[in-house]
Amino acid sequence: MARRRVAVVLRRRSRKFHVHTWPGPLDPARTPLTQFLNSLETTEFSLWVRHSGSIWSYPTILLLHTYGMAILVGIVIAIDARILGFASSLPLAPMKKFFPLTWAAFWVNAVTGTILFVADASRKAPNIDFWAKMLFIALAVVNLRTIQRRVFREPDVDQGLVPSGARRLAALSMIYWLLAIVAGRLLAYVGSAREF
Repeated sequence: MARRRVAVVLRRRSRKFHVHTWPGPLDPARTPLTQFLNSLETTEFSLWVRHSGSIWSYPTILLLHTYGMAILVGIVIAIDARILGFASSLPLAPMKKFFPLTWAAFWVNAVTGTILFVADASRKAPNIDFWAKMLFIALAVVNLRTIQRRVFREPDVDQGLVPSGARRLAALSMIYWLLAIVAGRLLAYVGSAREF
């Protein structure tokens, strides 16, 4: 069976938007999921993000996503490195003050990432790399909460003592975040997203 490409043309303020949906056997007419994904990416907001050309649309959203990831992963890697024994002269306990900033950066990423997904939902959803990224982010977030609870709530952390298992958590944290970043970067090149 030959692959088809479904094109939707919308007119708004004398601009012509072309929205190409994901080609193949999962055409919008065939499954409710692809119909839903196509409806997400054909909303006015999604079309504005992808096609407006405004500096406030896709470029700013992607910039905020990148800055959020840099702050989030930068702080987490610094904490992980300290738990692993690097810069051992730095006290570990005061690093817990960075967690509010870390979680704020995470939520900036969650919001901007959702916007970026909605703007190209029909191509990102069937992409295995997108789901690998989501898996690594989920693992990294659960791991981060575990570090926050197990390491920074220990009374011995004030004396610089690291609880048992903390080094393993820190190493896993570094691996999960690195894999999430790699998978996110590969979205532009792997699977159906490369047609964007």
